Amino acid sequence: MARERGDILKDLMDGVFLMDEALVIKAANEVVEAKYDAYDAINNGLIAGMNQAGVLFDKEEYFVPELLICSDAMYAGIEILRPHLKKSDAHEKHKVVIGVVEGDTHDIGKNLVKIMMDAAGFEVHDLGRNVPLASFVEKAKEVGAKLICLSTLMTTTMDGMATVIEMLKEEGIRDSYKVIIGGGPISQAFANKIGADGYADNAAGAIKLSKSLLAQAAA
Repeated sequence: MARERGDILKDLMDGVFLMDEALVIKAANEVVEAKYDAYDAINNGLIAGMNQAGVLFDKEEYFVPELLICSDAMYAGIEILRPHLKKSDAHEKHKVVIGVVEGDTHDIGKNLVKIMMDAAGFEVHDLGRNVPLASFVEKAKEVGAKLICLSTLMTTTMDGMATVIEMLKEEGIRDSYKVIIGGGPISQAFANKIGADGYADNAAGAIKLSKSLLAQAAA
């Protein structure tokens, strides 16, 4: 007899959060065998676990190695569950361009946002770190992204974010894109100053903000 859905979701969440890939695989297979909703399992099990890991990362209780193990466990579960998503759940993905602005090689925060966006169903085009500013605009146009995410951990490269927004304005396409920014020295006040569409101070917040902005754009 199949276990209760809530118990399996808890194992998916705990397996990711506690870096127990074997537990995730076992629970994901149980979801399939019991014919529970795969999208629900990804969203309320795997992603919930990654969100918890993100909270610990922000508190400096987890560090990059722990996050990578958590994400490996999450992806192991996603691979099992993905073939069982209903067609209505496998809707066209929102396309996102993400990267660390030119002059900065710190990409830990950006990588966490990418992991969370992957898990949340975005099609993520990751440009990496120390990205030439024009590349954000070029890539967004090339892939048809509606969202550009800019990250920096350094005060000396913050102005590059403003430059990207100015490039969009100069090409007359600013209104076609939502731009969100984040990183250690970034604040809502700075986002307001440079005309960004939003600011997030952690990965979970970036996902929530991205979904909200894209929903506004589609309305």
